[in-house]
Amino acid sequence: MAALGATPAVAAQQPVVGTLDAIGSDTLAGLMLRWGEQFATRHPGVRLQLQASGSATAPPALAQGATRLGAMSRAMSDAELAAFVAEQGYPPTAVPVALDALTVFVNRDNPVEALSRDQLDAIFSDTRRCSGRPALTRWGQLGLDGPWRERPITRHSRNSVSGTFDVFQREVLCHGTFQPSVNQYPGSAAVVAAVGDSLGGIGYAGMGYLTAAVKPLALIDAQGRHVRPTPETAASGAYPLTRRLYLYLNRRPDEPLPPLERAFLALVLSPAGQSRVAEAGFIPLPEATRQHWRQRLGLDFASAE
Repeated sequence: MAALGATPAVAAQQPVVGTLDAIGSDTLAGLMLRWGEQFATRHPGVRLQLQASGSATAPPALAQGATRLGAMSRAMSDAELAAFVAEQGYPPTAVPVALDALTVFVNRDNPVEALSRDQLDAIFSDTRRCSGRPALTRWGQLGLDGPWRERPITRHSRNSVSGTFDVFQREVLCHGTFQPSVNQYPGSAAVVAAVGDSLGGIGYAGMGYLTAAVKPLALIDAQGRHVRPTPETAASGAYPLTRRLYLYLNRRPDEPLPPLERAFLALVLSPAGQSRVAEAGFIPLPEATRQHWRQRLGLDFASAE
């Protein structure tokens, strides 16, 4: 549990006070903390309390009324939506807040530059539904020579409560299962650190978790092109593992947002809030998308500037 208190600053127009609770994604944790600091500067009477245990923890917390704000690095599943509606009588509101390129990392000394999704399936999956090929267990099977020929591939992954885990399992493993030898971690930073500490390591996380100890790989698309995970390829949709990051709201469709949530989302969807997205290593939303959601939520955009 991380909490952000107020910081001495001049509050924005019509300051709000209180505690804003958020539960969910580890991927979004750093960005949420940046927004929380920014928000407390504008509204010194506000406290953001964040529990970042994984995207899968957000839907039940929202459905049971433990929080009104759920951070998720994936969309809710049909089962999660159904459970929420059964409990609350209306669907949650899914607000996109940023874009991310789910990135595959290897150790910085690894000479490999790009892999296809079929190759990744053969590396990580026990079922290999996407590739239908034998398992890849050594770097020499991917064309590396010399000391890399017999070096084992060491796999690192998020754990099953993670939205990042779900997206990778769906998009790369075709809903298959991970190999039992895959090391699983509760946080993205831990995955990247493990890859950096292991010469034969490979793992995946949001692009904002890049460090000097690892190297991001390009993905080889169906036409054989190497597409690198960059803000440009993610924003254009060219990068195959681009995803939206969300804040889910427990909000009745016919009711306005409470002042605290309204002010926070006005900041998140403002140019100032989206500048924090880029600072955290993710991709800001297109202006048309932000404008759509500001209007849909009835936000006071001017007060967020």
